[in-house]
Amino acid sequence: MMKNIAKQGRVTTLMFICAVFISANGFGQSAKEDLVGRWNLTVQMEGKEVPSWLEVKLSGFNTLVGYFVGDEGSARPISVIHFDNGGFSFEIPPQWEQTEQYLKLEGQLKGKEISGTIRHPLGGNHAYTGTPAPSLDREGEPNWGQAIEIFNGRDLSGWHADAEENQWYVKDGVLVNPEAGANLITDEKFMDFKLMAEFRYPEGSNSGIYLRGRYEVQIEDNKGTPPSSVYFGGVYGFLTPNEMVVKSAGEWQTFEITLVGRRVTIVANGKTIICDQAIPGMTGGAIDNKEGEPGPLMLQGDHGPVEFRKITIVPAR
Repeated sequence: MMKNIAKQGRVTTLMFICAVFISANGFGQSAKEDLVGRWNLTVQMEGKEVPSWLEVKLSGFNTLVGYFVGDEGSARPISVIHFDNGGFSFEIPPQWEQTEQYLKLEGQLKGKEISGTIRHPLGGNHAYTGTPAPSLDREGEPNWGQAIEIFNGRDLSGWHADAEENQWYVKDGVLVNPEAGANLITDEKFMDFKLMAEFRYPEGSNSGIYLRGRYEVQIEDNKGTPPSSVYFGGVYGFLTPNEMVVKSAGEWQTFEITLVGRRVTIVANGKTIICDQAIPGMTGGAIDNKEGEPGPLMLQGDHGPVEFRKITIVPAR
C-alpha cells in the first residue's frame, strides 16, 4: 500500500514538472491562441454604443500583432499586443485626433468574449465588450431578385438622416448634399446585393457609400494619385484598388458593387478595381457591429459636398 502511495506521489510530481516545463517553453498557450482572430467590439461612449473592431494575429512563435479600427478613421496596425494570463493590452498613436496622446486598450479574455477599457487619445476611459466576428461564408451563387430604385428622383422617401439637421435635398432629379452635415440612411435593410450608383462631387470633396452601413467604399477627389485603400474606390483602410480610375471633379462617375457575405467586387467607371475580395471588418464610422444581420445603405454626408442621380439595388433572394 505504501509503495502505491509513493508511486502515485512520484507520478503527480512528474506531471507538475512537465506542466511547468511546457509552460516555460511556450507550449500549451491555448489562452493566447484563443485571442487570435477578429473581434467586433461595442464601446460605451457618451451614453452611446459605438462599434469598433480588432484583429489579432500570431507573428512567429509567440508575438501577437494586429489591426484596430476605432470610432473613426481607418484600420491601423498594432506592432505588439502584450498578453499575460488572459490579460492583454496595446497602444497605438493618434490618427486624425489633434493630440499626441496614444490610444491604449486593455482587456481580459474570458471564454469566447473579451472586455476591458479603451483610453481615448482625446481623453476618457470607455468600457467595451467584444465577440468573435462572423465568417459570413456563403454556399453557392446567390439568386438575384428584382432591381429596386432606392432613390426615386423626386424626394427623400425611403431615407432618413442620422442628425436632426438634414442638409440633403432633391433638385432636378438629383440628390444633393451641399455641405458637410448629416449622413443619409435607407429605411430598408439589405444583406447580399448588387448596387449601381452614379455620383459627382466638386473639387477637393470627400464622401463615401457604406454597404450595410458598415463598410465604406471611398468617394474622393483623388485624380492623379496612386491607388490606396483610403482613396477613391477603396474599402476604407482595408482593400486597395488595382488602379486609380477616378475622373475629374465635376464629372459623373459610377460604381457597380456586388457584396456577398464579406466578399466584394467593385467596378468603378467601367473597370473592375477590386475583384471578389473579403472585407476583414467594419470601417470607421460604421453604424453598428451586427455583421451577421442585414443593414442599410448610408451615404456619407459629414465630410463634403456630393450629388447622386441614380441609386439602384438588386437584392439576393
